[in-house]
Amino acid sequence: MAKPRILFCGYRKWALDIINAIAAPYKDKIDAVIIKSKDEYDEKIKDAKPELAFFIGWSWIIKDEIPRNVKKICLHPSPLPRYRGGSPLQHQIINGEKDSAVTYFIMDDAIDAGPILWQQPFSLDGELDEVFGRLTELGKKGLKDILDKYLATGKLDGKKQDESEATSYKRRTPKESEIKTEDFKNFTSRQIYDKIRALQDPYPNAFVVCKDGTKLYLQKAKTEEEKE
Repeated sequence: MAKPRILFCGYRKWALDIINAIAAPYKDKIDAVIIKSKDEYDEKIKDAKPELAFFIGWSWIIKDEIPRNVKKICLHPSPLPRYRGGSPLQHQIINGEKDSAVTYFIMDDAIDAGPILWQQPFSLDGELDEVFGRLTELGKKGLKDILDKYLATGKLDGKKQDESEATSYKRRTPKESEIKTEDFKNFTSRQIYDKIRALQDPYPNAFVVCKDGTKLYLQKAKTEEEKE
């Protein structure tokens, strides 16, 4: 009996960590096709012919290059239906959210609006690399759970999202990383701190524009409470 061909697409480090950790243990059960960039996707997708596809933290709209009868599952790092759209982690941290969620959902024609297959919360506390660590470990668990269910039953059915709870955000631009002089008067130390840590590498770092017109980038910060 032929092994099911399953496509895995991701390009961010945390996404590839999830894919690589799960694909290897399933090598005897599935025919895994792993795509690690948009260019590679454009080159290989016509010949991939998967029966199931996973997009882990993917940033591009999937059109008709994959037949509509093939379920396309996306990992989005937010408690959908909240924080649909671009830069979900940054928006959540900057907005002062304490917790996020790993959400796997079945993709449809709308952005991040398809039925939810799997969702579990994780903390947004700490530096960004700590947040990515929690996201990665939970992402592995969710992918394994979904794969196990599919291999056992051949079916994946999700729960419809509650549109009354939906919020959407646009992808942040590097220009939005600026912290202006008036921000120090208008926002709390916690709000400034959250913006700085939300924009740690690999994102465009927070910065201030100095008197000479140069940018001073801010990688880390501590509030008064943390120093005590």
